[in-house]
Amino acid sequence: MYPQRVLSGMRPTGVLHLGHYHGVLKNWVRLQSEYECLFFVADWHALTTHYEDPHQISTHTWDLVVDWLAAGIDPSQATLFIQSRVPEHAELHLLLSMCTPLGWLERVPSFKDQQERLTDRDLSTYGFLGYPLLQAADILIYRADQVPVGEDQVPHVELTREVARRFNHLYGREPDFEAKAQEAAKKLGSKRARLILDLRARHQEQGDDEALEQARALLQEAQNLTMDDRELLFGYLEGSRRLILVEPQSLLTQASRMPGLDGQKMSKSYNNTIGLREHPDEVSRKIKTMPTDPARARRSDPGSPDRCPVFSLHEVYSDESRLAWVREGCTTAGIGCLDCKQPLIDSVLAEQSVFRERAKPYEEDLDLVKNIVADGCERARDLARQTMRDVREAMGLDLG
Repeated sequence: MYPQRVLSGMRPTGVLHLGHYHGVLKNWVRLQSEYECLFFVADWHALTTHYEDPHQISTHTWDLVVDWLAAGIDPSQATLFIQSRVPEHAELHLLLSMCTPLGWLERVPSFKDQQERLTDRDLSTYGFLGYPLLQAADILIYRADQVPVGEDQVPHVELTREVARRFNHLYGREPDFEAKAQEAAKKLGSKRARLILDLRARHQEQGDDEALEQARALLQEAQNLTMDDRELLFGYLEGSRRLILVEPQSLLTQASRMPGLDGQKMSKSYNNTIGLREHPDEVSRKIKTMPTDPARARRSDPGSPDRCPVFSLHEVYSDESRLAWVREGCTTAGIGCLDCKQPLIDSVLAEQSVFRERAKPYEEDLDLVKNIVADGCERARDLARQTMRDVREAMGLDLG
C-alpha cells in the first residue's frame, strides 16, 4: 500500500553515550540503507517528564542531532526532523484522543512503572497519561509500517495498532465502498483483477493468510494505481472499509549488551556512562579507574573475569583471541588490571575518533545541522499533511 517506512525517535534529554550507540544508533545506521527511514527528535515527549524545566530542550536537541550524524546517520538516506516543527502530530493526537478508550492508556505497562520509578517528579498529568497516544500519532501520521523497538516497547506498538484499527473501523466506512473497490481493481487489467478477487475470497472465506500476502504483494507492484485506489483495495482485501491509517509492525531489535563503568547497564541514571564524543583524556581516566574483581587486591592475586565490569566491556569491544588473552591473564595473574584495561581504552578511543571526526564540521557550524533539520522537517510535514487530509476527510472535518 505504502513504501516500507521506518519511524523512530529519541527524547532530547542530554548528550548521548555509548549505550545509545550500541543499543539504538548502530541499528538505525543499518536500517537507513534498507528502508525509507524517518528519525525525529521527540521534544514534546521530553515535556511529559521534564515539563517544569524545559529550558535545556533546545540545546539538547541540537546536541542530539550532532550525535546522530556523528554515529553515521546519513541525511541523504534518512529524514531527520523535530517533532514540534510538524504540528500535524498534535492535531492527529487530539483527534485520536476523541475515540481512544481511557482504559487503553491506563493499561500501558510503562505508565505505572515510570510513576513508581520517577518518584522525584509529579507525573499525575494528562500529558504523561496520554504520551503513548502521542507516540501512536507520531507513527500513524507517517503511515510507518515498521517501528524498531526492544521487547519492553512492544506494548506501545500494539496500542498503536489498536488505535489504527479502531479509527479505520469508525471512519473508514463510505457509501458504495465495494463498487468503488471493484472499479479500482479493473485498472489492474482483467487477469490481475480476477486474481486479486480470488485471493481476497480465499482469505475471507478460508482464513488463508498466505493469499492475503500474495494479494498485497500484487498491489505493491502495480504501477497504475492512485493512492486512493490503493487505500480502497487494501481495505477491500480485509473487509469493507478503507484503510486510512496503517497498522505498524514491531521491528524487534536486539537488546543492548552495553554495560556501564560499574557493570550495570550503561545509563545516566547510574552515572556510569562514557559519552559518545567524550574527550579522550576523560575516557581514559574513566576506564583506568573502573572497579575490577575484588579478589585481585594485589597484582599477584588471580581473579575471575566473570566478576569484573572491565571484562563485560571487553565482550563488546574485543575479538575472541583478545577475550581468551584476558581470561587467561586474569585467572593466572599473568596480567595486571591496567594491562587488561589498556587495549579496551584503545578500542573505545578508536571507535570514538570516527564519531568526533564526523561531528567536527557540525560542531564548528551549527547552521549545517539546522539546514539538515529544516529540510527534514519540510519532507516530514509534506507526508504528515497527506495523512491529515485523509483523516479530516474521513471524519467529516474537511471543510475546504
